[in-house]
Amino acid sequence: MTVSTTSDASSLSPYGTESPHGSALRSSAEVVVIGAGLAGLACAKHLSAAGLDVVVVDSADAVGGRVRTETVGSFRVDRGFQLLNPAYPEVPKVLDVEALDLQSFDAGVAVHRGGRVSTLRDPRRHPTAVLDALRFPLGSVKEKAALARWVLKVTSAGDLKDADTGWSDALDAADVHGELRWSILEPFLAGVLGEVDGTTSRRFVDLLVRSFLRGTPGLPARGMQAVPDQLAAGLPAGSVVLGTEVRHIGLAPRSLVVQTVAGGVNCERIVVATDAHTAAHLVPELSVPDSNGLSTFWFTAATSPAPQSREKLLHLDGDRSGPVVNSAVVSSVAPGYVLAGSDHRALVSAQTLGTDTSAETEQRVREQLGRVYGVNTGAWALVTAHSIPHALPVVAPPFEGPQPVEVGDGVFVAGDHRENSSLQGALVSGRRAADAVVSSVFGRNGIRRAG
Repeated sequence: MTVSTTSDASSLSPYGTESPHGSALRSSAEVVVIGAGLAGLACAKHLSAAGLDVVVVDSADAVGGRVRTETVGSFRVDRGFQLLNPAYPEVPKVLDVEALDLQSFDAGVAVHRGGRVSTLRDPRRHPTAVLDALRFPLGSVKEKAALARWVLKVTSAGDLKDADTGWSDALDAADVHGELRWSILEPFLAGVLGEVDGTTSRRFVDLLVRSFLRGTPGLPARGMQAVPDQLAAGLPAGSVVLGTEVRHIGLAPRSLVVQTVAGGVNCERIVVATDAHTAAHLVPELSVPDSNGLSTFWFTAATSPAPQSREKLLHLDGDRSGPVVNSAVVSSVAPGYVLAGSDHRALVSAQTLGTDTSAETEQRVREQLGRVYGVNTGAWALVTAHSIPHALPVVAPPFEGPQPVEVGDGVFVAGDHRENSSLQGALVSGRRAADAVVSSVFGRNGIRRAG
């Protein structure tokens, strides 16, 4: 990597310059992590545990990156429909899941098809649902058998070694067709991947499906913001500087320098832990993937639109009659998303592909949710709508696994675009970048290198 040359940061920003939000911007640190999303915070946590002096810098007014929760009126709403899967291997390594008070969805889906809503639950976790699964009205016996064979194959680690294709081609090869694919599998995967074209890597999709089969995703009682907040709380006081945009990184006379709107920070190592597009701006030679956009509409209704028997299930439109790929009665899963305990209104989310949150799209979403839940949504109030242009990095075949985190000249990168499009990917990439930094500082024998 070639970094630009600039002046020494100590002449640009005196120690103690205050950032608009959070801790003071220091003039020097051993490592500067750019980005306070999950990857950056996880990286900082590992670096701090290794005894390195770390500063995390972010332009936002709170930690979290794309994992954020805001308060709108009487509700907590996440910026986009997000879930935490406790079965992700990295989660228990860096998070206190018990402290997050995870509120779990039911393991299954509710599917609207032809004016009827049917439920399909995981019989391994709902033994009483075995007969219901066998009697599930969608799909022929042949289709159900093909889907079952595909699921069994997905759970085999050896399958990851097979040739990679798009997931649509992989389902074709597995003879998975018909109503089960059209009404359940494709809409479900669309919400997880941010695309319904079937172009995402089959290997990556297998990994995701396997994780869903092993764990039941949920929401922290106080919103997804609790995840980055917990990571940040574990860092030394003053480690996180918010409201401070990084303009560029460069080479000062005696060190690297991170130049921000508030001045520069001299350092020995830099970790760029931003989204892929910001990372490419700071490190132009970095190859980054395209991304898929997602939007989420949040509505409030007088009462839950789903009966108690299925109000904790993810709802899918098997007719695919509009832009919504999935919907959930979030307040039934995590009551804490409604701030006042005496407030019995329901909070409903609806996720769509792309970034269109116009009034016209909102009306189409309302009409579709009316069909999915079998209620009149005309009186529902729109709480807010979020458009996330770069929600998920594209994982195109062939998916070869983790990408390098070391760029050169003391610069490293982290983020889900270096691993895979998931919270697991973000957390792992942060650890991998931290390990690379520690290795570059101390070497394999654990003795700090000169310079």
